[in-house]
Amino acid sequence: MHNVTIEHLSFSYSGAGDGKLVLEDVNLKVEAGEFVCLLGQSGCGKSTLLRLLAGLEVPTSGQIKIGDTVVKGASLDRSMVFQDYGLFPWMTAGENILLALSEKFPSEKKKKLAEIAIQAICNVGLDADVFYKFPKELSGGMKQRCAIARSFSVDPSILLMDEPFGALDAVTRARLQDMVLELWAKEEQKKTVFFVTHDVDEALLLGNRICVLGQTPSHIIFERKLQRKERRNREELFDSPEYMHLRHELIKQFHQDVAKRYS
Repeated sequence: MHNVTIEHLSFSYSGAGDGKLVLEDVNLKVEAGEFVCLLGQSGCGKSTLLRLLAGLEVPTSGQIKIGDTVVKGASLDRSMVFQDYGLFPWMTAGENILLALSEKFPSEKKKKLAEIAIQAICNVGLDADVFYKFPKELSGGMKQRCAIARSFSVDPSILLMDEPFGALDAVTRARLQDMVLELWAKEEQKKTVFFVTHDVDEALLLGNRICVLGQTPSHIIFERKLQRKERRNREELFDSPEYMHLRHELIKQFHQDVAKRYS
């Protein structure tokens, strides 16, 4: 388990020096095992930052380090959960999970990998027979559970989640939020999680650290670590004066950033 360090990170999709910057001079140091929510308005570069952490994009300038190693590309030590599930439709749920497992553990026997995949499916609250079902046979919530099961099954040290519950109904979303928190909390060595959202309440429920990104070219405009005593479960959220104060502070940061940009 290693710390994650983002140093003077800038990024432009058009390449260095000849395009509009999406991210500009982002700096952040995250300790191993933190649950970091990247909060910001749509289009501010949250998902781009996640792709850079995954090694799916190359910085225009600056760098990301895992421990002492600079991120140069994708790795199964950094697993990503996408908003659109990312399951291959021609494969069963089990085959989708096995594909990742066989890449991570190429010398392991197929029977053992299947056992790991089925256990991962059960760990996210699904029946074992989902292993044999195709994505078209599953609801949106079930597909997202399978995507999360796939990510956890390869036992990454860093889990990257890109608005994974954005397309789900409120009840399913709440259940999966609680499930992810439970999976993360019960591990002896907690995974480092980067969770992208534009929902203030979701960030406050899930994160023990919240980083707010401003409008493009974006950087971190506000950051807050939540102490253990400040964490609230779902039932307590709106009854807590401390929670409501922080919620208002986060919303104020958005409004101030917009006002500053267009003043």
